[in-house]
Amino acid sequence: MLWPVPNTLKMLSRLDMLCKLQQISQLLRKYSEIHTIERFPSVQDFASYCRLIKCKRESAGKTYGTGGNKIGNAYLKWVFSEAAVLFLRKNPPAQAWLEKLANKHNKARALTILAHKLGRAVYFMLKRKQGFDAQRFLNS
Repeated sequence: MLWPVPNTLKMLSRLDMLCKLQQISQLLRKYSEIHTIERFPSVQDFASYCRLIKCKRESAGKTYGTGGNKIGNAYLKWVFSEAAVLFLRKNPPAQAWLEKLANKHNKARALTILAHKLGRAVYFMLKRKQGFDAQRFLNS
């Protein structure tokens, strides 16, 4: 069930500055699953909740692979995947950045990395109550 929380919706309105990606902010408003950003003490917790990273199975310092692919929010994974594709539209610097990344990894992995990077950017935008800086985003 979706719960529209007024504070979250106010903070999500800041996403309209995300390089003219009004569609993404509409998707996040529609699937307002974040509630408040204060729920997440770190960016890693937020990325994990959004299914932007893989879960590790480990015990006693030994890693036994990945597991728990269903942990997190599927809607947010979809939203950030769509955000990555929409971010690339009519954005030559972002396309050049993705092409460089796709040479190192494959194209699908590069889009996943971009979705994770956008998720981190959204977390810090909401946490710090700032707008999106595309130049800083692509240079980091």
